[in-house]
Amino acid sequence: MSKLNFVSLKLVRWSGWLILPVVLAFLLSGYAMTGRGGLGALLDEQSALAFHRRLHLPLVILTLAHSVPAMYLALQRWGWLKVRS
Repeated sequence: MSKLNFVSLKLVRWSGWLILPVVLAFLLSGYAMTGRGGLGALLDEQSALAFHRRLHLPLVILTLAHSVPAMYLALQRWGWLKVRS
C-alpha cells in the first residue's frame, strides 16, 4: 500500500467519525429551529438558527475531507486509476 493510499484511508476513517456528530447536530438544530419533533424545547428559534449556521463550514470541510479521498480509493479499486506503487 502506497503512502498516499494509507493516508487517504486514515483520513476517510477519521473524518467519518468526526462528521457523524456534526451531521447529528446539524439535523437537531434544524429540527429545533422549526419546532418539529418536540425539539423546539431544546433551543429557542434564534439560538438554533445561530448554531445551525455555524455548522455549515465544518460540515462542508468534513464532507470534502471524507468524500475526496474515498472517491480516490474507489476509483483505484474499480480500475479507473492506476495504483501507485
